[in-house]
Amino acid sequence: MWTSLLVLLHTALVWGFIARVLIRPRLDPSVRLAWIMVIEAVPVVGLIAYVLFGEVRMNQAEVQRMGDVRDRLTGLKITLPDLIAYPPDYARTVVAANAAVGGMIALTGNRISLLEESDEAIDRLIDAIDRAQDHVHVLFYIWLPDHSGGKVAEAIGRAAGRGVACRVIVDALGSRSLVNSPLWKKMQDAGAECVTAFPWGLPFISILFRRLDLRNHRKILVIDNRVAFTGSRNCSDMAFAVKPRFAPWIDVLFRVEGPVVRQLQSVFLADWMSYTGRDLGDMLTTVDAVDLPGQIAQVVATGPDRRAGSISDCLNAMLHAAEDNIVITTPYYVPDVALDSAVRAAARRGVKVTMILPARNDSMVVGATSQGFYYGLLSAGVRIMLFEPGLLHAKIMTVDGRIAMVGSANLDRRSFELNYEVNMAVFDPELIAELDARQATYVERSREITLDEVRDWSVLRRLRNNLAALASPLL
Repeated sequence: MWTSLLVLLHTALVWGFIARVLIRPRLDPSVRLAWIMVIEAVPVVGLIAYVLFGEVRMNQAEVQRMGDVRDRLTGLKITLPDLIAYPPDYARTVVAANAAVGGMIALTGNRISLLEESDEAIDRLIDAIDRAQDHVHVLFYIWLPDHSGGKVAEAIGRAAGRGVACRVIVDALGSRSLVNSPLWKKMQDAGAECVTAFPWGLPFISILFRRLDLRNHRKILVIDNRVAFTGSRNCSDMAFAVKPRFAPWIDVLFRVEGPVVRQLQSVFLADWMSYTGRDLGDMLTTVDAVDLPGQIAQVVATGPDRRAGSISDCLNAMLHAAEDNIVITTPYYVPDVALDSAVRAAARRGVKVTMILPARNDSMVVGATSQGFYYGLLSAGVRIMLFEPGLLHAKIMTVDGRIAMVGSANLDRRSFELNYEVNMAVFDPELIAELDARQATYVERSREITLDEVRDWSVLRRLRNNLAALASPLL
């Protein structure tokens, strides 16, 4: 009798959950189908998985607060008319897509430089912090208490000690080793304000209000509203002590001056004000003099509390605008249907598409899932290069030597739907030439994988990869 009641209860829950999946708005059909299969095929566990990971559930009061903060910052931002960029025809749809998703316009008058691929790049951050006069704002997903991370923490301590307002945000999961180290308290004792994004607290209570795997994946350093740093690099050594067997971790980091610094500042302040409730919006009400014309750039910040699309929409606009050449560097390729289709369509219409991925991935599941897409990409004519000496962690897309997107977002659904990300579009041929040259060095350190090689994979490997790819809508 009890067994029959449990079976009936489970059946009712399954159909109830399936109905929930079918009526949810703004859900990709492939995601609906994947969840229905999981709920039906895996008794009990499928239901639990959907409760934990099936919906981007957030505390509605928190979402409202984030929206209010963004509205206030939008109202305060001052942009001089002669800083508004009117891009050429080939970039207009991309700029419009970026503005629709991130809410920020393209600005000229910037000076953006690509820093070296080494641990010495961190010294550029430290030098800027040591020159700070008013404030230092820092946001990292991963900040390790290693040599590089320790040097940055000490620089913040020095700045706070001389009266500079230092505000630090780190992701509670990604930077847990720093938060639990003496460096965290040392910065606080020096006078720096330090907060964590998405602390777990009491998981069994927190899960009632939001998903526990939401993360702040951004990398931003802003100093005195004058200079900023952003890119894919976390605050750590390239040796990356938490996953040393994949080292070195290869990233890109940019130094930024000009009006786009205020856009990065607004992203930091939106997070700070949301997490702390302390209003610092007036920091955006002045604009420093800049050297025109400078470079055109546009910040695109995304997160699960926004419903205006994702970075995937921006990348799709770039792919559809391509005429000659596309180079994509990403550590994780778990795309949505639209992005994967756009990459393959570009190759089929004659655009030279090169994709650079790590030969070894730090996530076995994500690595297998990425491999599940190789056959379709190679069949369409995409050239796939596998970077061998370390984990290629840079996130770059360049189009025709005229448009580029760089930043923290990977080409995966986690970055599109769950993480808080910050990217920067640039429209400067000289800087993009540097990015293409950097990516050319990745190609030199890579081996090409061919369609024949993929066809020769064992049945077991193909089964593993295709099963993982089948689950990609859920990753």
